[in-house]
Amino acid sequence: MKESLGSEKAAEAKEAIMIHVRKVVPNALLLTVATGIYLFTKSFGEIAPEGLSYFQKVLLLKAFLGLWLGIRGFNQKFFKINPFVFKSHLFPFSLVVVIIILSQFMYL
Repeated sequence: MKESLGSEKAAEAKEAIMIHVRKVVPNALLLTVATGIYLFTKSFGEIAPEGLSYFQKVLLLKAFLGLWLGIRGFNQKFFKINPFVFKSHLFPFSLVVVIIILSQFMYL
């Protein structure tokens, strides 16, 4: 974008897009976390006498990571509390990737 618009115009265009992203993405993420909490209650199942199954262990790990992201997003959206640790978007994005990868290994 910088090559075709120039540095100043590219910054303006990026900010115009980010205005809309900031409105939509936090609400979508909160809806995703709420849906995940509901689905967790439906898919976790009974705990056997011998302990948690592999599926349940991976599901618990995914739920923990998702709840962390949800609490972080809720605090940012409603209380305007910025995270104390991991202030960049790289760590939350990495958690989303880890959750997706864990989903691929849940049914082994």
